[in-house]
Amino acid sequence: MSFRRTLLACVFLANGSITAEATGPINLRSLTLAARQVTRETRPSETPARPNILFLLADDLRFDALGCMGDKIIQTPNIDALAKRGVLFRNAFVTTSICCVSRASILTGQYARRHGINDFKTNLSAEAFAQTYVALLKRAGYRIGFIGKYGVGDTMPVREFDFWRGFPGQGSYYGKMEKTHLTRRMGDDALDFLKSPAGKTPWCLSVSFKSPHAQDRAKREYPPDPRDEELYRAAAFPVAKTATEAFFDKLPPEVRKSEGRTRWTWRFDTPEKHQQIVRDYYRLITGMDREIGRIIAELERLGLLETTLIVFASDNGYFLAERGLADKWFMYEESIRVPLIVVDPRLPKSRHGTTVANMALNIDLAPMFLDYAGVAPPKTMQGVSLRPLVEAKKTKWRDEWFYEHLTLPKIIPPSEGVRTDRWAYIRWIDTSPVREELYDVERDPREEQDLAAAPEHRATLERLRERWRTLRDELK
Repeated sequence: MSFRRTLLACVFLANGSITAEATGPINLRSLTLAARQVTRETRPSETPARPNILFLLADDLRFDALGCMGDKIIQTPNIDALAKRGVLFRNAFVTTSICCVSRASILTGQYARRHGINDFKTNLSAEAFAQTYVALLKRAGYRIGFIGKYGVGDTMPVREFDFWRGFPGQGSYYGKMEKTHLTRRMGDDALDFLKSPAGKTPWCLSVSFKSPHAQDRAKREYPPDPRDEELYRAAAFPVAKTATEAFFDKLPPEVRKSEGRTRWTWRFDTPEKHQQIVRDYYRLITGMDREIGRIIAELERLGLLETTLIVFASDNGYFLAERGLADKWFMYEESIRVPLIVVDPRLPKSRHGTTVANMALNIDLAPMFLDYAGVAPPKTMQGVSLRPLVEAKKTKWRDEWFYEHLTLPKIIPPSEGVRTDRWAYIRWIDTSPVREELYDVERDPREEQDLAAAPEHRATLERLRERWRTLRDELK
């Protein structure tokens, strides 16, 4: 005889409280299975399937300076191997192209208008830091480590991490009395973290490289590891079609007088200097790639490779003399577009080496990390987890996004805009009159032809101008 009766079903809620309600006839086995499922979903710290998370972040690495992104000169075998094992995002962007703002956006999953970091001195408040992916993972039982350039504010959150080897500001490739290159030291620090005892506790390690960022104003701004001095010595680096005075002259006067042009004079004002700067820039990238290889090899040696989610990205892109500019900041492809690779060891082999065309943003990283850890993202996060795209699941995805750069307005002209799958609308908000640019990036990927004044594209310009206004207001 089956045993069926009316029961009082008790369910544990996520906050630890209990709710009870009268139910109809219920199967005891079904109730038991349901209770176990609720327990698994509301107690993620006891779920053994949660992966470790290794987040590798480059600094000022443009989207196309990797072998897996099509560069025929650069040597990045270890990063390329990650792309072959994982999923490569071909259209990844940052919502603000400058170190401090982008890193705050990565931590919080928020636009600058929400997290409020618009300079190099402002720290995240205690309340804001508590809603970052690192703080949320720590509360969920993860062991949290940080190595390298923190980049947000001038007070380091050392006590918030279980393992801290970070530094404020830009750091230095060679400190006083230091003979070992910073990139190699950071690789050593990562191995120290991996070798330290953690038991069965899952961990999240962020390795935030300085490479290939310049040592600004130094005699040699991109000093490589001595082991890489002979690399690329015979290479002839191509000069972009837009790296001409003609393209520079098309820029608004405020941009022509900006810090972007000042730094161009440091690095690219002669053909010889241009070649040497790019050569050293590439050497720093290859040096970083070598340390990534060491870290991956250690994961494999420790038997952790199959339980670790690996994400590689950059905090922003970089001009190599395009439009007569250096560094980043402005809403052109070289500045806002970044590499992004996600390696989930649990993916079927059919997903290895695949690419994603959807537009990913730096604000999507925090919710993705939380998603893989089984932690619900807070409502304050404006990004969306990339996991469905990694797993090739059907999902509704963005076809446009808002760009903003309001940092250091005295030397970097403020700009905003809208990027869609096809169009780039750039608005220089402090020029008089306001200056607009429009590019069909589908047909003109290097944005050589500004269509803002073309009568046949007037409707597109007006539509994107309205989308700029709407998206800006929605972010407030």
